[in-house]
Amino acid sequence: MSINCQYLLQTHAPAWAQATVHPFLEGCKAGTIEPAQFNTWLVQDYLFVKDFTRMAGRLLAAAPDAHMDTLLGGLGALKDELLWFQDKAAERTLDLSQPRQRTCQQYCEFMTSLVTTAYPVQAMAFWAIEYAYNLGWQQPGPMADPYTEFADRWGNPGFSDYVDLLARQADAALETASADVQSQAEAAFLRVADLEQSFWQMAFNAS
Repeated sequence: MSINCQYLLQTHAPAWAQATVHPFLEGCKAGTIEPAQFNTWLVQDYLFVKDFTRMAGRLLAAAPDAHMDTLLGGLGALKDELLWFQDKAAERTLDLSQPRQRTCQQYCEFMTSLVTTAYPVQAMAFWAIEYAYNLGWQQPGPMADPYTEFADRWGNPGFSDYVDLLARQADAALETASADVQSQAEAAFLRVADLEQSFWQMAFNAS
């Protein structure tokens, strides 16, 4: 039996819950998150998204023709996202040239390492990263200002539709993959879940 996105979500539900449910997000919903916590997340996530954009470029290079349109659309959105992060940082007078914190560095190194894996592994990891944000920002429900804008960016229906397309592409790639490649994809999914939890915690620990 070949694995797919739904199989991974069901089989590893506890790990995925830790990746997408966190006191940081609950604090945004309640409006109780501290400025230092949120600002740490914003700067480190900007640094993360820069490397995620590079991952998207590598994924596009490995993708079959049928998957190119969806991935090209995602790349265009990432350009807008980086500019948006810069605007949000300027509003808060934040320095985006800060170094990556350890968790962010580990996440970026993991994304870079995927270039040596088969396309189905990369496609699965790419979907998991996008879905973690899609789900994480919408699960708490409506958020207090000024965090509504952030929740809407990743929790909106259009982004959910994009994530669904990524899931279908990952499923299609894994359908004919070898058992070894499927095993690597499952390991990548679990690594994403672990890194997502650690990233929220990194920001939450800021003071």
